Amino acid sequence: MSVRPAPRTDRGRLLLVLALAAAVTAFTATVPLLRGFFDLRVYYGTVHTWLAHGGRIYDYRVPGTAYGFTYPPFAALALLPLAVLDRTAAIAASLLVNLAALAVVLRILAGPGWRRHGWYRWSLALCALALFEPLRDTFSFGQVNLVLLALVLADCRLLAAGRNRWAGAGIGLAAAVKLTPALFIGLLLLARRWRAAALAAAVALAATVLAAWADPGASRYYWTEALWDTGRVGRLDYVSNQSLQGVLARLGEPDRAPWAVAVLMVLGVWAWRAGRAAAAGDWAASFALTGAASCLVSPITWVHHLVWLLPAFVVLARAGHPRLAGALYAVLCTSVVWLWFDDASGADGFLGSNAYTWITLGLLLGLPAGQPSALRAFLARSALVTAIAPSPASPATATVPGQSESSSGAGPAVAATGAADAGAAEVARSASSEPTGSTRPAAANPQSSS
Repeated sequence: MSVRPAPRTDRGRLLLVLALAAAVTAFTATVPLLRGFFDLRVYYGTVHTWLAHGGRIYDYRVPGTAYGFTYPPFAALALLPLAVLDRTAAIAASLLVNLAALAVVLRILAGPGWRRHGWYRWSLALCALALFEPLRDTFSFGQVNLVLLALVLADCRLLAAGRNRWAGAGIGLAAAVKLTPALFIGLLLLARRWRAAALAAAVALAATVLAAWADPGASRYYWTEALWDTGRVGRLDYVSNQSLQGVLARLGEPDRAPWAVAVLMVLGVWAWRAGRAAAAGDWAASFALTGAASCLVSPITWVHHLVWLLPAFVVLARAGHPRLAGALYAVLCTSVVWLWFDDASGADGFLGSNAYTWITLGLLLGLPAGQPSALRAFLARSALVTAIAPSPASPATATVPGQSESSSGAGPAVAATGAADAGAAEVARSASSEPTGSTRPAAANPQSSS
């Protein structure tokens, strides 16, 4: 079966991009349900109640639900600008901030040669990433995942470039907003980057102390009670929870001991693989492995948290496996786990309802990491030759920011293989109501994530 060549003229490329954009728009408007900016409603209501009405951060509940703010108190401080906005302006601000964060993420992942890919490849990337379920949900919930990812990847870029003065500050800020990025401080310790680890810990501690000064009661309540109450976030067995804890909960295993064992095993694999990658100067792979591990060990990893897998797809494609990266990425575009929304029993339920967890685990175990710089450069060039069609104008998946509707995230394709040679050069130089289902009716109580 022959494959039709990519269009060679600008007119043909434009027509193809427009056709793909129309198909993506139809898909995002009909297949996944819109989330109604539920998490943004949590942020907005919490800040207004706290600042304007003298309420307490963790007392607020979205009207008609039992769900409220679940992040550390510093996150509420960071969200204070919402207090001067009305709801419409808050939605617009959320979209703009997420688009800006996505642009930063893509710029870092694409490498220094990002301009050479041109409008055509970036447009194809935008269409591909608009299908990525974690990004769709991040935009539609009004979530902060992309901002945290951008902060962490900024440190990755600094470390890879040997610019160590401020490396760690982004990780510290991200860890002060949500606890999961604190695992990246562990990565810095594994890599013996003591200065960066100390800076990250100091920034996180300073932000936490600042929040305690601003509202001592909220800080005391969070660190002594709210942090340990997973019921505030949502049901562990809900199909959107694609963590190890979610897998066990759907099996009906209430005991925490098996989960603790599984977490220790995952952390052991992560420490071994990420440590080797960092020792070899492969910061991209070490950060990608840490993002995957954080999704697995967190008690609750809603689908939109899986934006942390984007760097892993890029690393996989640049290591010479663009087809595998594309296949795994495509699964994360299908919303397949929601087919087992009502019943995850049986072998099919065990495999299907946890599909995203298996992908995350596979990336942790099999992601190419710790290769010598010269070999990484060679593999990246090989990936470029494999991924791009014979025509110089043929498309390659890349990454680009974009957003079509207020609730559907858009952006780059899974793994920027068109940027492989530029990324290789860069690497060589560096020697939380419950979340609604994409294909299901909205849950009665959409869940803000934690």
